[in-house]
Amino acid sequence: MDIYQVAIRPLLFNLVKADPEWLHQQTIRSLSWLSQTSNPSAHWVNQRLQQSLCLKDPRLEQNLFGLKFPNPLGLAAGFDKDGVAANIWSSLGFGFAELGTVTFVAQPGNPRPRLFRLPLDQAALNRMGFNNSGAAAMATRLAQDQPELGWTIPIGINLGKSKVTPLEAAGEDYLNSFRLLKELGDYFVVNVSSPNTPGLRSLQDASMLSAILDLLQQENNAQKPIFVKIAPDLEWEAIADIIALAKTYQLAGIIATNTTISRDRLKTQIINQTGKSPQEEAGGISGAPVRQRSTEVIRFIWQQTQGEIPIIGVGGIFTPEDAWEKITAGASLIQLYTGWIYQGPMMVRRILEGLLLQLEKNQLHSITEAVGIQSKIKN
Repeated sequence: MDIYQVAIRPLLFNLVKADPEWLHQQTIRSLSWLSQTSNPSAHWVNQRLQQSLCLKDPRLEQNLFGLKFPNPLGLAAGFDKDGVAANIWSSLGFGFAELGTVTFVAQPGNPRPRLFRLPLDQAALNRMGFNNSGAAAMATRLAQDQPELGWTIPIGINLGKSKVTPLEAAGEDYLNSFRLLKELGDYFVVNVSSPNTPGLRSLQDASMLSAILDLLQQENNAQKPIFVKIAPDLEWEAIADIIALAKTYQLAGIIATNTTISRDRLKTQIINQTGKSPQEEAGGISGAPVRQRSTEVIRFIWQQTQGEIPIIGVGGIFTPEDAWEKITAGASLIQLYTGWIYQGPMMVRRILEGLLLQLEKNQLHSITEAVGIQSKIKN
């Protein structure tokens, strides 16, 4: 029995009706405490979590862009914005985790309320606005928390533009964050696709994105893998332009996709906290409503590159079938966020078990063999 789905989620979502952001903050505080393995109590709980939630199988392992991933399922950016729980994610079964989004200038984010659950749609609406304590604070924290031999799973850092920085100075802003953090992350993500920072999505334009990538790669002496994260709302031509830039600047890959500004086919009529419809509220939608479009974008990128550019797929993953669909469309790695909130901690293990069953069903020996196979068939 999954106690989270049977008891904890109904209690928090329906009876207590806890504010989503407050609940998120409490969860992060708890996970931060658990990541302190020098604390005997936290260490004991950590070990119990590993026994219950982790699943190791060589068929799920991959070596990509110089990093070893014990499984393809990662935590998406947005959950651990300040990297306060970087050491705990491997104990929850994840094969990698992405911290941030972090900005060079610490910022409070947008006015509250700014995070809403849409249970009828298995979705969330957020307009957080990159609230975080800044790149310098994250760098200090990670330098203290990073084990001597490095992270136990690959840790990525998602970089955003500070709200106070003009668009024309965005490249320097990303560069300043990268300089502070480049020794502490295993890979980095240029986030130019959040709908919650004014003008940010315009940085997906080829000329503006080119200027940012050029500065970062000049600074990237250690050749850390760099990704760009794109919106699901881009036209195919714009995605093709980004693919070309990824090749030009030798990016490690593309993350597809961020939240959507589309409100198509939502079942939710009114958001209780505001009394307004989702159509009247600013912000990006995550979860099930973005599932199909993100998979379509993954498939397009894979087909355009014939699998030469690694893809991290994110958007609407709730079940093993959802995960399998994204991998077979072309994603080498996948990420969770909204689904994890709805499904709970056992979700990671359930999805990994489901992926192993799919490998057996399709007579495949490793997850690598599954990447893009549906796109190959359609070709």
